[in-house]
Amino acid sequence: MPDMSTMNLDHQVRLKAFSFLESQVELQGEVLPSQVLAEGFLFEGRRIPLIGPQGIFKPQILELPLTIKTVPIIEGQPRPYDDGFEESGLLRYRYRGTNPNHRDNAGLREIMRRNLPLIYFHGIARGRYMACWPAYLVHDNPAELSFSVALDDHTLARREMTMAETDEGAIRRSYVTALVRRRMHQQTFRERVLRAYREHCAVCRLRHTELLEAAHILPDRHERGEPLISNGLSLCTLHHAAFDRHILGIRPDLVVEIRDDILEEVDGPMLIHGLQGFQGNRILVPRSELHRPNRDFLAERYDLFRKAS
Repeated sequence: MPDMSTMNLDHQVRLKAFSFLESQVELQGEVLPSQVLAEGFLFEGRRIPLIGPQGIFKPQILELPLTIKTVPIIEGQPRPYDDGFEESGLLRYRYRGTNPNHRDNAGLREIMRRNLPLIYFHGIARGRYMACWPAYLVHDNPAELSFSVALDDHTLARREMTMAETDEGAIRRSYVTALVRRRMHQQTFRERVLRAYREHCAVCRLRHTELLEAAHILPDRHERGEPLISNGLSLCTLHHAAFDRHILGIRPDLVVEIRDDILEEVDGPMLIHGLQGFQGNRILVPRSELHRPNRDFLAERYDLFRKAS
């Protein structure tokens, strides 16, 4: 049984880690560079990193793991562990190796016994991770060499370190896990599309990533609206909104069209330089042929644009 000083230290370090992540997400967005996570934060003069080479990470100051991570999918490279989501909606996190009693797996088992929160880092792209906390281990599955993980509302972690598993809490965690899962897919799609377009807006060439978004050519509710790079366009916030509202269309030959009534409108310099001036321009496309916009998808979307016009 751990003594009170050890428990108090563990409590303070986890709270400090949560506070650090909140400040970084507010500053940089919810996808953080691995350098920031590896550097971590200072606690009573000691540097506390948040990630290491292995997926299950315990900083030296603690007796139990603080974080778990899933590496991103890199095309052409196998991923060491097939972490993913179970049919129940919970996250499946694989043991380290095949020995259930490996010290890392035993550490996670003790985390589950004490109902302590972890931080989960989901790999979005090479060197980029989405931070999710607090993460609770809710089932140990030795036969499958995995734990089941539920994600909870991080605003609650500021008030209480351990949260008893109640029916209300289980419903909340199921809801939060589903929301986070959707954001993971959205962030992965965004990162992949923006990288393919070399972090430029396809229409205006703007390069400020904080103002760039990944637009679906066919929406994700469409039967063919998969989160593929070929179904995506890197657009700045203005041109994404104009594309979604059929103010701006892109022909299958990659040429921009602005809706007729917008071309005839007289307003100010923003309308002239932000929309009207791009009439007839060709969009920027990825270097890889496989990543370029699907012409059939563009044709279907352009047809909707023409009908809106």
